Amino acid sequence: MSQGNLQIIDCPPKHLEDYHQFTPEIVDEVQTLANHFRGLKVAHVNATALGGGVAEILRCLVPLQNDAGLQSSWYVIPPDDAFFEVTKQIHNFLQGKEGALTPEQRQIYIEYNRFLGALLSKIDTDVLIIHDPQPAAALTFLTGAKPKLALWRCHIDTSTPNRSVWDFLLPFLKNFDHYVFTMAEYTNSAFPQDKISLITPHIDPLSPKNIPMNKEEAKNYLTRFGINPSQPLITQISRFDPWKDPKGVIDAYRLAKKEFPDLQLAMVAQMATDDPEGVRIYEEVKSYAKSEAGIFLFTNLPDNDLAVNAFQTASDIILQKSIREGFGLTVTEAMWKGAVVVGGSVGGIKLQIQDGVNGFLVNSPSEAAARVILLLKNPQLKSQLSQAARRQVLDNFLMPHKFLQYLQLFSKLNLSLLLPQPPNLPLPFRVLPP
Repeated sequence: MSQGNLQIIDCPPKHLEDYHQFTPEIVDEVQTLANHFRGLKVAHVNATALGGGVAEILRCLVPLQNDAGLQSSWYVIPPDDAFFEVTKQIHNFLQGKEGALTPEQRQIYIEYNRFLGALLSKIDTDVLIIHDPQPAAALTFLTGAKPKLALWRCHIDTSTPNRSVWDFLLPFLKNFDHYVFTMAEYTNSAFPQDKISLITPHIDPLSPKNIPMNKEEAKNYLTRFGINPSQPLITQISRFDPWKDPKGVIDAYRLAKKEFPDLQLAMVAQMATDDPEGVRIYEEVKSYAKSEAGIFLFTNLPDNDLAVNAFQTASDIILQKSIREGFGLTVTEAMWKGAVVVGGSVGGIKLQIQDGVNGFLVNSPSEAAARVILLLKNPQLKSQLSQAARRQVLDNFLMPHKFLQYLQLFSKLNLSLLLPQPPNLPLPFRVLPP
């Protein structure tokens, strides 16, 4: 039987006005529209406070919602090894892995969510936003009154889900009032179209991970990890996960190294508490690398945000050779720093990279190696792509954009009517493209 309580994550305060320097018009719209939802209680629930894009997003979004007058909170579910083993499999199945959950695995998922439902029943909120599959069934097992609005936010690529696992989850998911996906391809015909919205992830330009760092300073920082600043460096920053194709990254590196013998590869990961598979994949990748000179594998580096910033800034090229990717915030982070990203032509990466315009999309290790070689031989091309990459993020993927999209969704759902004294509804506002 699971034990423990929900963990309330205490985020340092953030202020909307500080983001005015990046997206002044968007911040103005957020401040105006947020006035209509002052006092609205919003509770976010997810599986981990450390590692992964959801935690990155909530660490900024929740304090900004509070700064704008909403009463926003963030809860993390109690850790449970057996449950996380099952939910990692569910994650893989929803991204297309073949196979099926065993009866025992289904029971573990249901019983944990039954336990979680009792915990969530104690939360006083108007809007309950449950992120991803781990706590999705808990809504079914609430022991008290259902929140006024329950929303499921799915961050993963569910374009080709394992049918048996999707059918297992579907009865639980149908209890939600509304659904948010990253892309239209990820949605499902089981949900009415008027109950589906699209919101992309975004980055916080004021987080330590994304504050500008001098390139020479970044290179010097990496010397503490054994990186030679005088030799070219390519880096992939992501979990050790089969969908990130870590072995394919090494294959691409080995092909490119034939042309550039001094080339270095860094693979940098922060292990998430809800990802028990990560350690196993790391050991497989370590074995595949065969202690080869020039390949560096890093996990849970001290001062992770600063280290990631340094790697993304100092690297000649960033890889994200995923074969499934819900969105890929590491791509966004790198593009914001002006890095040129060679990414898998899948999922949310395709929302960010326009092939040949602000980066490159590839479908194999050999294609990735060819693009790496091209970029290392053509610094002028690299410079052009770099400028376009940063502009793409500035125009579309900074946190004020995301906050505005949530407020637009709240308006669409008339959530101001949930307040004791509903304010006047806003004037028509500009709808951001998904």
